[in-house]
Amino acid sequence: MLAQRRRIRSSIRVGLLSSGFLASVGAFAAPEVKVGFCTDELEAAKAAGFDYVELGVRTFTALSDEAFDAFLARKQAVGLPTPVGYLFLPTDLKVVGPATDEARETAYVMKALARAQALGIDTIVFGSGPARSFPEGFPRARAFAQLVAFVKRIAPEARARGIVLSVEAQRPQESNLINTTAEAIEWVRAVDHPNFQVMVDFYHLASVKEDPAILRQAGRIAHVHFANPEGRVFPREASEYDYAPFFANLNQAEHPGRISIEARTTNLAVDGPRAVAFLRQAARRTKAESAALLSQVGRRFLPEKRGLADAVTGVSVPTRLQP
Repeated sequence: MLAQRRRIRSSIRVGLLSSGFLASVGAFAAPEVKVGFCTDELEAAKAAGFDYVELGVRTFTALSDEAFDAFLARKQAVGLPTPVGYLFLPTDLKVVGPATDEARETAYVMKALARAQALGIDTIVFGSGPARSFPEGFPRARAFAQLVAFVKRIAPEARARGIVLSVEAQRPQESNLINTTAEAIEWVRAVDHPNFQVMVDFYHLASVKEDPAILRQAGRIAHVHFANPEGRVFPREASEYDYAPFFANLNQAEHPGRISIEARTTNLAVDGPRAVAFLRQAARRTKAESAALLSQVGRRFLPEKRGLADAVTGVSVPTRLQP
């Protein structure tokens, strides 16, 4: 009887292996990533083969009611999903520093969130470098505290509309606050709200030479932006840059399977399909394959940076990961 049971189990296993079922389950294969493009040119993005478009929030929020209704109708006619927004705040809407205006902040955010919901947006990237930069001489710790307070006010409004706000670390040339993913994690932990999460922009991460292993400390990666750091242009193939450490770490982290290209191109019809194919392939590795790759690539980016939030929240995430 025991021998018969073993033969049955062996037969079932052989059948499952031949069908590829056990191979796929055992490797924890991820579903194919969706690739989008940061643009308002819906028709061009669809023609280039993108899965979705990431819209400029401050652009559609500035439209008149009539113009917004027309844009909404155009979006529906094109039929391309718009699940993500970026360019969250206008450059002149300062949320840190000595000249903040809470009433104006609230009015803008409420309008932006309502329109984002109408467009089907479920994730908004909070980059907005100029809006979150503080003037020379203003205390950095105070600016960080203002950022925390601002998001604590607006995160419940985002949640009410089914929208996640995702913080984007930006290189120092674009903002003097939140320059690394590690600092973005500090901000998220200080706010402590489920609808405020970390996203990662590969261009910024590579620009400050941050160790991609930080992605595995973020908890959940709400969204990903991507560009070839050499010129901030469309990525087209694996050999053009050392992308391997980033994807090896990303594929070990929890993320929703969307990557938006935020980059320049002079020929969208050619570069678009190549970038989509490259990113789908790069993100297709299983967790087991990524773990094996990590053992090969090691840690490529190891900058020295101090913690940001110690004086404000007591939260500290090291930005230099030790070997």
